Amino acid sequence: MGMMKDSALIADVKGTTKVGFLLLDHFTMIALASSIEPLRMANQLSGEELYSWNLISEDGLPVTASDGLSLTPDFSILDNTHFDLIVVAGGVDITRSYSQKQISWLTKQSRKNIQIGGICTGAYVLAHAGLLNDYQCSVHWECLTALQETYPKVNCNNRLFSIDRDRMTSSGGSAPMDMFLNLMTKQHGPKLSNAVSDMFICDRIRSESDQQRMPMRQFNSVGICAPKLVDVIELMENNLEEPIELDELASFVDVSRRQIERMFLRHLDCSPSRYYLRLRLERARKLLKQSNMSIVEISMACGFISTPHFSRCYRKHIGLSPRDERKAAWKGDKASDVVSSLNTTEQEAIVYMPHAQDALNQSHSEPTYGSVSII
Repeated sequence: MGMMKDSALIADVKGTTKVGFLLLDHFTMIALASSIEPLRMANQLSGEELYSWNLISEDGLPVTASDGLSLTPDFSILDNTHFDLIVVAGGVDITRSYSQKQISWLTKQSRKNIQIGGICTGAYVLAHAGLLNDYQCSVHWECLTALQETYPKVNCNNRLFSIDRDRMTSSGGSAPMDMFLNLMTKQHGPKLSNAVSDMFICDRIRSESDQQRMPMRQFNSVGICAPKLVDVIELMENNLEEPIELDELASFVDVSRRQIERMFLRHLDCSPSRYYLRLRLERARKLLKQSNMSIVEISMACGFISTPHFSRCYRKHIGLSPRDERKAAWKGDKASDVVSSLNTTEQEAIVYMPHAQDALNQSHSEPTYGSVSII
């Protein structure tokens, strides 16, 4: 693809930026809300319809989120609607939550020079469609391993979000809010995005350089973890396919082998080698559950000298064989059919999502309207 500006939406911000959210089965509600709420608040604080948003599903029927709630979309992918930005809202079980029809529709939209994005695990679907080749990509950390191994042409990173030319991808939770606030800054300036951030009680707007998951964060937060231990674990996490010997790890962080062993025993109650093995097995488990890679390929990708060795280690530490793990993970291939049938029952919970103009009109009577000045 040809080079574009940092964001394809920066060029014309005088009108309304129209955003469409393609809801996949089991999408995460928090990621969707973290995307839409900044747009709503931007309209409220500016008093203008700077953004509009609509929900899209494959067939126009309600889509069930990971929390069991269902949302009624405004459009199906068959409707002839125009958007400036289309965002794929992913969630759990992403490898089995999309269809070929959705992939074809996204590919067609990309040919129209529409900006394409993904939140939570939505980037996985874009990668499958070939829409992230040679792009920087952020995705929820739980899905990162599978995406890296399955789609090597995608430039995966561990950042909260990435805005790369006409693609924008975000990890999950509250990270989509930061992505949209950064986009808002580029479109309408920092006064608006900072005001929106204040309304949501965010201490700061995180940037693209912020990481979504740092090793040993829980220990650093209470100040009991030695910085050298974090350095060692970072080296381990970044070298799972070709494990580094303990003596070499010690030389990299400029401490002795014995010091590393004492740090692991004190803070993690295990040896360095056992912790390293645990990291590799965790990676293997994700690949078994989330990818179509063969067990031989997974054993190599996780640094095991042979498939039998991998199987023995996996069974010993996980409690079942890699083959049984995969069977257990993939036995529910038809689960989406059950969810689809449940979507049509009278008992399902339908949540109404107001359109941008409706929300803007309603906001005039809210106590918080105009409480933060952006002028």
